[in-house]
Amino acid sequence: MITLALSKGRIFDETLPLLRAAGIEVRGDPEKSRELILATNQSDVRVLVVRATDVPTYVQYGGADLGITGKDTLLEHGSLGLYQPLDLQIAKCRISVAVREGFDYLDAVQQGSRLKVATKYVAIARDFFATKGVHVDLIKLYGSMELAPLTGLADAIVDLVSTGNTLKANHLVEVERIMDISARLVVNQAALKLKQAPIRRIIDAFATAVAQ
Repeated sequence: MITLALSKGRIFDETLPLLRAAGIEVRGDPEKSRELILATNQSDVRVLVVRATDVPTYVQYGGADLGITGKDTLLEHGSLGLYQPLDLQIAKCRISVAVREGFDYLDAVQQGSRLKVATKYVAIARDFFATKGVHVDLIKLYGSMELAPLTGLADAIVDLVSTGNTLKANHLVEVERIMDISARLVVNQAALKLKQAPIRRIIDAFATAVAQ
């Protein structure tokens, strides 16, 4: 049995064409069903529906043989022991710094001000600001990041940005792009040795689909 860990939403939807390229059709829709283990048209392949942040953990500890997760998750939660053969070029977005309209971010940085930054990407934010030599106090939040500058909780946020529409709707502006993000295929190294042929077949099919 080959087990693939996926999260609901954009990554799940954008993975389906890659699975089809490998001859795999998922039976079931996680948005319409409470089932967390989905069968496929292949009796020896199944899909686990897990939280995005849990995908690397399931793969690392053998709960899944393969998984698809964002580069942001791998950087934030670590990728120890995971083989990362492919950048799948799906679920593209970026991690950026944003502030409320009217806040002079560049002046604050140049003046050496200590900034309060709200984010769920604490490790990524810490590394970014340390590299720039900017002193920050990091405030960990898990959602509704845009509220932090609007309520005075923080001067800035570090968050995923796709279209930028959510920032605009909340009167925030993107002031620095930290990095581009896309989804990666991760593989359990022990599983790759024990189930080399079927896993390699999926990797090769994905690689061909991405290259087209």
